[in-house]
Formats: sequence, structure tokens, C-alpha cells
Amino acid sequence: MEQKKFIPILLGSDMNVYGMAKAFHEAYGIQSVAYADHILAPTKYSKIVTVHTISGFSQDPVFTDTLVQLAKSVYQDPKVKYLLIPCGDGYAELLSKNKEILAPYYTFIANDFSLFKQLVNKVAFYETCDQYDLPYPETLIISQTSLVNGKFVGELPFSFPIALKPANSVEWLSIEFEGRKKAYVIQERAEFEEVIQKIYEAGYQSEMIAQDFIPGDDSYMRVLNAYVDQNHQVRMMGLGHPLLEDPTPGSVGNYVVILPDENPALYQLMEKFLKDIRYVGFANFDMKYDVRDGQYKLFEINLRQGRSSYFLTLNGLNLAEAITNDLVFHKPFVQTIYGKKETQDSKIWLGVPKKIFLKYAKENDDKKRGIALLDAGKVGTTLFYTKDKSLRRYLLMKRAFYNYHERFKKYFQVKEG
Repeated sequence: MEQKKFIPILLGSDMNVYGMAKAFHEAYGIQSVAYADHILAPTKYSKIVTVHTISGFSQDPVFTDTLVQLAKSVYQDPKVKYLLIPCGDGYAELLSKNKEILAPYYTFIANDFSLFKQLVNKVAFYETCDQYDLPYPETLIISQTSLVNGKFVGELPFSFPIALKPANSVEWLSIEFEGRKKAYVIQERAEFEEVIQKIYEAGYQSEMIAQDFIPGDDSYMRVLNAYVDQNHQVRMMGLGHPLLEDPTPGSVGNYVVILPDENPALYQLMEKFLKDIRYVGFANFDMKYDVRDGQYKLFEINLRQGRSSYFLTLNGLNLAEAITNDLVFHKPFVQTIYGKKETQDSKIWLGVPKKIFLKYAKENDDKKRGIALLDAGKVGTTLFYTKDKSLRRYLLMKRAFYNYHERFKKYFQVKEG
């Protein structure tokens, strides 16, 4: 049977986009196309993805108008499937919101906007966790109505240190103020009050999430990725064990070293949840193991693949194949494929130079396992690809990796636990 023709159209230009383009190239030997507001370093000078930049593309009406116009002028071959994949929070939201408008022109999978809103806002997500008995850290919701003369004066139900993060990650990206971070770990009350005041003075409108800080270094984190097909069947699910995170203020929480992992009980719990809420598409969960009660506690769900999700493709669960088998080739669901902790092809995923991992990752058995994989040459990255070589790209990526040395030197702090 002749293989159907399709073109991956990726929304964005970051490392997530490059990881998906790499997955498509590895699986099918094809090039991807991407559209974004501007081009970022991971996709510059690439031979496997061509990025088209359009001013204002990250917002409506430019987003929807552009895609409809492209469908009518460029992507109009009835023999070709135009596979549309969002690779960032904003693009995932825009696609979900405009799915009825774009459905006649493109092949894609997106949750109903009502479900999207329920999950993307952390306040509503934690309410959903309560409904489905999913554990998460003890939480206090803070809003502008919680403030008195611009300051928070209420009591906290847990002791310091505490974690603090925005409920609305899309809105958070649109504000700027000195000291803004992706998330905070706050050590004392005075610091907490100062940060809250700065946030709302900067124009942030949504809620902030204050949480009991779960003890432990980066190696207590876990990341779970899944692909759920158009019939709500979980086709693929894989667990990653991060050993190190980016300490840079704007990138706090981004994993930079991941080992493949597995946990059947966790797989079953999250699979049931995704089916019960009738989810579709890629899902990415961040969680942390709490030694105090032996539970994995959820922080958030990203309604897309994560920026480090190429670690799954690296370990045999190709993300491009998952969505293409479903939406392009219409292969029937047979059974869920689960990621394994150890196979003969297991590899450690690095988003930083090896020296950073060796110097800063917590000394424990997991690090020893990672070093053993390194020594055996079982290692891979998202950004370096032997089939996408050019001098300009190589130098740019080497520089990006090298810059981590200064970032870790400046911002890294040892986490106790």
C-alpha cells in the first residue's frame, strides 16, 4: 500500500520544535515546516525544519488568519495531509480555541477549549486533581483580592521554605519586572511579601500558587509524557527521571538531564485520569516524589509535549510516530506502549554539557547509573543531530551549550534532601 504523503507543520521555533522535527526526520526522513512569531536559536540554520516568521503570529487574529490563508494558497493539495502540531503553551491554546475554524484545512488533534481552560489554569487543575483523587502539594491560592493595600497579610498554612508560581503561565510570559522567575522557592516571610507585591504591581491579573515545598534535590522530580489518540486511547506513555534542572531564573524547572524510568502504578493512575477526562493529544506532567508520605505529587500538566520530551524518542518512543500513526495512517489502537527504565538501548538525555552533569548533579545511585550510560556511549541530545550538520548551526549550538557553564556558576544552589 502506498504511504500517504504528509507534511509536519510545527507551531513555534524553540527546542521543542526542533525535537519534533528531529523525530519526524528520524522516523520518516522528511523535513518539517514551522511557523512562529520569531525564530529562536534551536531551529536556526537547520536543514530538517524551515521556520517562517510572521509578526504577531503568536496571537489572534494573525494566528488563525495566517493559517487559513496558507491553507488556501499553499497547503491545498488534496493528496497531502497537513499535520499541524503546537509546540508551546500559547500555540496549543490558540489551536484549541480555533479548532472548528482550522479543522477543514489541517489534520490535527486538540482538546475542546473548555477542557483546555480547565487544565491549563493551575487553580482549576488542582480542583480537577481533587475530583479524581490525584495527589498534589498542599496549596494556597493567592489573588489580588487577597491583598491589603497591595500587600499579602494573610496566614500561610505551611512553613517556609515554600514554592510560588503563577496559575496562568501564558499571562505570566507577558509581564516583566525585576527578579521575575518561572517559579520561586522562597525562604522567609519578608521575601514572600516582597515578591507578591512586585508581581501584582507589574500588572499580573491571575492567581498565584503558594505551595508546601516538597523536600529533595532535582533527582526527586519525575516527568511523564503521553499521547492520547482521537478515540481517547492512551497509545504511548513514558516516564523520565530528571537528575538536574536549569537554575536560570527564567528557566527554573526546565530539565537538563533525564534518565528513562518506569512506574506501573503511576502509569495506571495517569492513564485512567486521561481517559476519564476524555483527553486527546500530547500531555506532559511534572511531579515530585515526597519522601514524607511516599507519593508522587503533581505540579502541573502541559497540554503539549514538553521541551525535553525528545528523551522519549531517544529511548525508542518516537513522538512523531505516535501522532502520525493516529492521524495520518489511521492505524488502529492495539495496546498502550509504556516506557521502560532499562533496556539494552536505554540512553541518558542531556540538555547541557557532560561536565555540567558530572559537576552539579546530586551524588546518588541514579547519577552512577547516568555515568555508566555516558561511559558506554549511550547518550543523546535534542539539539545535536548528525544528519543536520552545518558549521553555523554547530557553532551556535556549541555556544548555547557552553553558556550553561556561566549560568550554573552564577545561579546554581544546592537543594537539601
